[in-house]
Amino acid sequence: MSEEKRAHWGSRVGFVLAAAGSAVGLGNIWRFPYITQENGGGLFVLLYLAAVIFIGLPVMLGELAIGRHTQSNPVGAYRSISRRWRFLGLLGVITGFCILSYYSVVAGWTLAYIVKSVNGALDPAGFGHFVAEPFTQVVYLAVFIFLTCFVVVWGVQKGIERMSKILMPLLLLLLLALIIRGLTLPTAAAGLKFYLLPDFSQISMKVFLLAVGQAFFSLSLGMGAMLTYGGYINKGDNLLKSASAVVCFDTSIALLAGFLIFPVIGHGLTKGGPTLVFVTMIEQFNQMSGGQWLAAMFFVLLAVAALTSTVSLLEVVTAYLIDEWKLSRNLSVILTGLFCFAFGVPSALSLGASDFFSSIVFGKGFLDIMDFVFGNLSLTLGGLLMCIFIVYRWGIDKASTEVLSGAPGFGRFVPVWRVLLGFVVPASIVVMLLYMIITGGSL
Repeated sequence: MSEEKRAHWGSRVGFVLAAAGSAVGLGNIWRFPYITQENGGGLFVLLYLAAVIFIGLPVMLGELAIGRHTQSNPVGAYRSISRRWRFLGLLGVITGFCILSYYSVVAGWTLAYIVKSVNGALDPAGFGHFVAEPFTQVVYLAVFIFLTCFVVVWGVQKGIERMSKILMPLLLLLLLALIIRGLTLPTAAAGLKFYLLPDFSQISMKVFLLAVGQAFFSLSLGMGAMLTYGGYINKGDNLLKSASAVVCFDTSIALLAGFLIFPVIGHGLTKGGPTLVFVTMIEQFNQMSGGQWLAAMFFVLLAVAALTSTVSLLEVVTAYLIDEWKLSRNLSVILTGLFCFAFGVPSALSLGASDFFSSIVFGKGFLDIMDFVFGNLSLTLGGLLMCIFIVYRWGIDKASTEVLSGAPGFGRFVPVWRVLLGFVVPASIVVMLLYMIITGGSL
């Protein structure tokens, strides 16, 4: 397909799988179970589901509506409606690029641990040494960026959509296979009891904010990915059904991740993030019969989840360069990949490989700072400003008209959407931002 002609998804299923792939990432598998364990088990799950419905879905619908209405990248989309708001599109492009640079570092770890699993070289005590190896970190960063570029360079239908139709079913199959094995373990009953039964004694504003934050971040909102993907949706397609399908798919993967992690670990999670995946889970796999190959499947699962996310992040910048700078897709992908690699090297060296990058500001590493600034503050601010833009600049009536094209039944939900986007979502995001700024941490 020539770049002069606007690319579109080949089918609604293709879009749903691609958008769900963007939303499904490492956070679904290692962040959601840990936060659930720390914040009341089943209680957090209930609040998370409520946040997905009343925060995540309305915002996603708005982002897709802007994208389809303008048929453009984030910068072009906002500029076509209001030139004064083009900065918001640029914020999305910058946020997507910066997240891609450090996310690819972590994604590269999954490839390394696939190799370690196959070679029978899994050592839960070796993670600290692994991330402190500069050559290894840079090499796997480069490999993962290359894989991401290889998919995106083929375009929307032949690259992203085709990949999604293969990798998303594979991800689901791997997840279900690991869940079935986990349910046979002696720790399964205790883990599932904790996961499914709410502990209402732990309800608090912090738990609510964590649920909202997990829903928001998990769905890839506020960084231009859904807006960019929305720009490839055909006019007349049902946006409400598409958005709902993406939300359901992403949320289901997060919930299934709980059914994978808790039966294996029980209810005794002590640390989340990389420690959960690269230390605690490995300790458990090493005690299982056939654990070497179960670990390999697990890290393939993580790599697939990471790749579908990095592809969407790269497409945000690629679409911007194609539309605004009139570059070819090949050149756009190559330039973005090279700059992303160069910008990702400091993150790759910031976990012990370089003393300078490992404690660059107030003892914090470069990767941690990037994650806080762009993966939390910038992303959340982008979502807040997008809601304000839709309701108070573009106008909720015009946005609703875009959604109604292909979804005539949406009319009865417009008043609810107006309240959610105009008041409920912005208020929740403002409280989240204040919490992160005051505490100096992330949700």
